[in-house]
Amino acid sequence: MKPHLEISGVTKFYDAFRAVDDVSFAASPGEIVALLGPSGCGKTTLLNVIAGFLKIDAGAISVDGRDLSRVPPHRRDMGMVFQNYALFPHMTVEKNVAFGLKMRGVSRKEIGQRTQEALEMVQLGHVGQRYPKELSGGQQQRVALARALVVRPSVLLLDEPLSNLDALLRKTMREEMRQILKKAGITTILVTHDQEEALVTADSIILMTAGRVEQMATPSELYERPRTVFCARFMDVTNLFEGRVVGKEAGFSVVDTPLGRLQAEGCLSEVGQAVTIAIRPENLSVAANDGENRVRGVIVRESYHGAVRRLDVEVGGCMIVAHVPVRRCVKGVGEELELSWPADRTRILPDEAGERSSAPSSPRAVAAE
Repeated sequence: MKPHLEISGVTKFYDAFRAVDDVSFAASPGEIVALLGPSGCGKTTLLNVIAGFLKIDAGAISVDGRDLSRVPPHRRDMGMVFQNYALFPHMTVEKNVAFGLKMRGVSRKEIGQRTQEALEMVQLGHVGQRYPKELSGGQQQRVALARALVVRPSVLLLDEPLSNLDALLRKTMREEMRQILKKAGITTILVTHDQEEALVTADSIILMTAGRVEQMATPSELYERPRTVFCARFMDVTNLFEGRVVGKEAGFSVVDTPLGRLQAEGCLSEVGQAVTIAIRPENLSVAANDGENRVRGVIVRESYHGAVRRLDVEVGGCMIVAHVPVRRCVKGVGEELELSWPADRTRILPDEAGERSSAPSSPRAVAAE
């Protein structure tokens, strides 16, 4: 499918500081792309560059093949929902939504029809005569979304639109927002620092750090197969251990780690190469034969998390974290426990310290941030 939005080598400086560093990606028509990353990674700056609020220093931005790099914001045919919604407090919901159409000179009859359609789309057709202060936070968020959608923009830009909502409402709104956006069929760029929001809402995710793209992937690929230690940490892979490849076995790499010798997915790493092993806590099992890898340790901490119990298990002087179903966890602090997990759920990542000597060294756990 031909890309609808293309970002090519975009760079933005603040004096000598490179806020966005040679970023390139493409979005298909109707695709929802999440710009994900920690504070200061450049995601909001990139969104403002796409909107035209900031001028780029290098690169190009195009929609349907039209270069918008030097086009002012009001001529880019883009809609935007800001973090604080920016609703007009003195206008009714209906007038807030209709404002953009009125500024575009749309007829009164069409304004009324399209405004009602937009409110119905966000399930607020019954609140048109209310004022923003009379609405809940979730309703205000949907009004802001309706106001952006009603003008039928070519691209919709969302700047952390759910960040002002409480945790339970955010969870509900993620699902609703995705349904609304997919129904509208508008190419959307969503900025968020919330991993779960990106996973639930987006078709593809761009994980950024220090102004650069660290990984572009589908939600499942980013979650299950992070490419770097940074990606693994940001996607909450608690168990990271430095190791060294010592051989190949049955289609897997064999790696010496602080936990002992483990089998890991892939045979691309060379013998003697320093690597980092990543293991998701939920992939560990208290069953003795649930995979090729097995370790025995002592439970030093435990905590209840609803459906799962977190176990911190000391193995050979280092800690491994397991999330196990509550009903499967029958042991407590101070007791020995055997954990097992499959080799194909054990990821090999490039070693964070870079290329090291192939001489033998003592593997160690990677400190989680």
